[in-house]
Amino acid sequence: MSSQSADPGDVYVKAGVIVFGLGALATLVTFVPLFLHLTPLPTAAYWLSMLMPAGFLAALTGLLLNARAQRRRIEPVES
Repeated sequence: MSSQSADPGDVYVKAGVIVFGLGALATLVTFVPLFLHLTPLPTAAYWLSMLMPAGFLAALTGLLLNARAQRRRIEPVES
């Protein structure tokens, strides 16, 4: 375990990775029947694929929050 406190965006990054992974899995599951000439899944299954860009956006937001917090820690205080 690290003795440093967690950056504010760490939760966003972790959640974004999980949501992106679920969206990628949903994308794979929805496109496999199309390539194998099986019955396509219902439209709701395709909407789950939208989790991928949502997860990417959440992770990107977390990275930007972490970068901003890090920049504030290293900037000298101006008087």
